[in-house]
Amino acid sequence: MLVNPKPWLVRARAEGWALGGFNAYDLESARAVIQAGADEKAPLLLQTSEGAVKHMGLAAAVAIVRVLADASAAPVALHLDHGKSEELARAAVDAGYTSVMIDASRQTYDENMRATAHVVEYAHARGVHVEAELGTLGGIEDLGESEVRSMLTDPDQAVRFARETGVDALAIAIGTSHGAYKFKGTPHLDLERLDDIAGRIPQPIVLHGASSMEADAIAFAERYGARLPHAQGIPPELIRQAIARGVAKVNTDSDLRLAALGRLRQVLTERPDLFNLYELMGEIEGAIRTETAARIRMLGGSGKA
Repeated sequence: MLVNPKPWLVRARAEGWALGGFNAYDLESARAVIQAGADEKAPLLLQTSEGAVKHMGLAAAVAIVRVLADASAAPVALHLDHGKSEELARAAVDAGYTSVMIDASRQTYDENMRATAHVVEYAHARGVHVEAELGTLGGIEDLGESEVRSMLTDPDQAVRFARETGVDALAIAIGTSHGAYKFKGTPHLDLERLDDIAGRIPQPIVLHGASSMEADAIAFAERYGARLPHAQGIPPELIRQAIARGVAKVNTDSDLRLAALGRLRQVLTERPDLFNLYELMGEIEGAIRTETAARIRMLGGSGKA
């Protein structure tokens, strides 16, 4: 069933577990994510980035996810991930998304506040959940003290932002980053900053750039020709610590890509006679489904639907 994720995120924060926000880009990846949620009896958000929206189109994304979600017993929210403009966020609301992110975090604080408030007003009038971001993602071991202060989420600003915009969920910067190369040194998150923010705002907190890029998954892909030198993610134990401190939604994209890439390379190497593309896509879908289910279990979402 297709739902607004707000009550599930509120419950997750109160109970100390997290929903997964899983990025998809076509029928197979969407089906894999939604089936994993059904198998695990877990609520989740299926997310489309701006790139995925350009690839699929808003109408097609809504049509695919609505059909799949309606056939699933587990709750599914369709979420716009990192919508950079008010126009795209409004278009996603109008198309049938049940959750949108307005990401004006690279604008000034006041501009971010203004854009977020506009989207909140528009979306809430239509029963749609809104997420925003405050701060800039980036591995903090590479930053000096002044850079950390300028990039990571300021707790005082977070309190004002959450109160004045009325946003439903807030993504904060505590040291994670997008992509497969999150850290050069030992992974570290500013959990004290998270504690401060979580203790002062009621909204569920979102952790972006949180794929784990497990060493065995990297090794598997590299065995079949992938080149991922120095790839490193967020260790599951750090993610669990963040959840215990108030994170109620954890985004995952790179881990799903890695699982798909490894399986794709393996099949193309070991089955050179494979000709039916639906068989190949089925193998990729299975890899994404397995990885999604593993992430749901790690986040504590299994059996919560």
